[in-house]
Amino acid sequence: MPSTHKKVIVRKMDRDSVSGYVAAQFVSEGKLELLNTAGNVVAIDLREIKGVYFVREFGDSESLTRKTFTSRPRAEGLWVRLRFRDNEILEGLMPADLTQSLPEGYLVNPPDQRSNTQRVFVPRTALESLTVLAVIGAARRQRRAAADQRQVPMFEE
Repeated sequence: MPSTHKKVIVRKMDRDSVSGYVAAQFVSEGKLELLNTAGNVVAIDLREIKGVYFVREFGDSESLTRKTFTSRPRAEGLWVRLRFRDNEILEGLMPADLTQSLPEGYLVNPPDQRSNTQRVFVPRTALESLTVLAVIGAARRQRRAAADQRQVPMFEE
């Protein structure tokens, strides 16, 4: 997602959806600012939004084929389970550094990174609960033992 305007599909609580583009700072004063595909700027109240799906292409569906992980994720971060107010469940990965999260909601990487949906922004108002399933850290490498200082080097360069 290198450009400054990202392709998104906004799913509302009433199952309606809107396609468009958002800037880097897409939430202001409790509203999502969206440039729709017709070229009009639209402000949508966060309480009406179920999720903002950052997608590769508009033509493909934003709905996720896999909403939970089949096994423990390999990437670093917080493995979370989101339960929406309509009892839909979505699992994903969030950054372990919570200072990166937005006060209005959560940015979550979905289980299937090869799907059309790259990331999902979920407003706090759309959730019934958020559960941290695991904290996944980097694999720790074992330190090599320090060279024995009592050994006399035989071949020096």
